[in-house]
Amino acid sequence: MGYFRDNIKKLAGYTPGFQPKSTGQVIKLNTNENPYPPSPRVLEAIGKLTGEQLRRYPDPTGEKFRKAAAKLNGVGPENIMCCNGGDDLLTIAFRAFCDKYRPVVYPVPTYTLYAVLAQIQYCRAIEIPFEDDFTLPDELFVSNAALTIVCNPNAPTATLVSKDALAELADEIEGVLLIDEAYVDFAKDNCAEMVKKFDNVLILRSMSKGYSLAGLRFGYAIGSAELIAGLMKVKDSYNVDAVAIEAATAAIKDQSHFRENVEKIKSERKRLTCELNKLKLDVGKSGTNFVFARCGNARQVYEELAERSIYVRYFPLEGLFDKLRITVGTAEQNDKLLAALKEILQR
Repeated sequence: MGYFRDNIKKLAGYTPGFQPKSTGQVIKLNTNENPYPPSPRVLEAIGKLTGEQLRRYPDPTGEKFRKAAAKLNGVGPENIMCCNGGDDLLTIAFRAFCDKYRPVVYPVPTYTLYAVLAQIQYCRAIEIPFEDDFTLPDELFVSNAALTIVCNPNAPTATLVSKDALAELADEIEGVLLIDEAYVDFAKDNCAEMVKKFDNVLILRSMSKGYSLAGLRFGYAIGSAELIAGLMKVKDSYNVDAVAIEAATAAIKDQSHFRENVEKIKSERKRLTCELNKLKLDVGKSGTNFVFARCGNARQVYEELAERSIYVRYFPLEGLFDKLRITVGTAEQNDKLLAALKEILQR
């Protein structure tokens, strides 16, 4: 007998985006990080931390952040749960709702971590292809799963499902609907209000994208008080640390800095989309901080960009072989990417 459970031995595991060792001349557009620094208030908050705060365990619920996030989203602190990044919430949700008798369902292609977490939990994953226009498939409404996940805006396609469609889904299903809004900061709307109407809706939010805190690892859930109370029983006792609580609270309170960064990215997203389409890469509308480009020789282009120390994301998966996911960088980074692509594609 080996040390690991059979499902873990068979598990391929999630593959994060490549992290180059050097940061010198690298243009890193492969992991959807915000190219701009976080609010100056974040570093101020970290600098004010005392040895006493670090000596003691942190607030187990992160009440300071819960209040700030609740005010921003028009809910109460009891509707918020702090998490060690959005992935922590996904792990908690799978542990809370799923097992070998209680499946998860989600439309594909989407965030590949869902399948990994299902396998870890010995949970059957029902993967239903999106419609051709990336609207929700009818089968999603009648799947009878314990947990339904819709990444919205979706990764890696950058597409957006309407709030009305998600509300209809929440009303139809019997299980929990987890709407993964990790990229919603760059979309035209969000689903936070749905938690007031539906007690089975759980919203995932990340501080990694719009708030430039990918290195900190902080996210949060929005849901009914009953859902949040149940999830609190499953989370680690101290799943967010004292430094993260102070920094994330400072970031979410500085909405002026947040909006300024988001608008810069949305402006560059529009320009990048236009320029990529001129290069005959088929790029659709995006509700995220990245674009999804169809490119006939995607793997070769990905490799040639990497040789120039420009990193984008290529997924060697069925249905994605001819696609590249490209994070929206600064104007200078995007210009260098476009120049390199022009050279590669026109040879």
